[in-house]
Amino acid sequence: MSGRLEISSITKQFDGVVAIDNLSLTIEPGRITGLIGPNGAGKTTLFNLICGFLRPDHGTITLAGQRIDRLPPWNIARLGVGRLFQDVRVFDKLSVLDNVRVACATQPGENPLWALVAWRRVRQAEDVGTATAKRWLEFVGLAQNGLRWAQDLSYGEQKLLAIARALASDASVLLLDEPTAGIHPHLVDKVLDCVRTLRAQSRTIVIIEHDLQVISDLCDEVCLLDRGRLLLRGVPSEILGDSEARRVYVGQR
Repeated sequence: MSGRLEISSITKQFDGVVAIDNLSLTIEPGRITGLIGPNGAGKTTLFNLICGFLRPDHGTITLAGQRIDRLPPWNIARLGVGRLFQDVRVFDKLSVLDNVRVACATQPGENPLWALVAWRRVRQAEDVGTATAKRWLEFVGLAQNGLRWAQDLSYGEQKLLAIARALASDASVLLLDEPTAGIHPHLVDKVLDCVRTLRAQSRTIVIIEHDLQVISDLCDEVCLLDRGRLLLRGVPSEILGDSEARRVYVGQR
């Protein structure tokens, strides 16, 4: 499924406070779109709306022409939307390999009846899941860590693990919340290289990032949000050099 996202006139309020204000935005596959803005601009709320954790009060969200804003989160994930949370959320007490295996789409072994009457099929699916998990661990540079507990990885390695897990679910849309925040500088380049490779695979990538150098180096376009509205949109050099953007984002005049 193509990962073209269309956000049309969505609004979201919390107890009368407008978090997203009549926002419209189309995000194309094969591009990296950066979301920037001050705290409270609506960036995380927008991610929560796309993932189905929240429902818009008005407006629609479609993926490849299919409306998703009324679907539960697990259905949206099955349609190809994957997310990297700022606080990572790996399964600490599972191995690195199992963290990725659980994300694989086909899991007939979850049904006890299948495990009893169709064990060969279950075993084949498990073998496919293991191969898929190993492939994505290789992609993010964690192939040698498969048997380690996830809790024993560094914070940066856990972010790479979370990316591998999203990819194992066959996500065509990746929502990355602060992928380089808090990680060792030598892993930043690895994260960015992974993201660039995924763009080349025609995936749709949206990134929230406060490091403007990362935004400048990585993104094809940048959207500046302020109070739930799309204030500016353009290539990084235009947006990051704009006086209005500096005023809103860093308080400069």
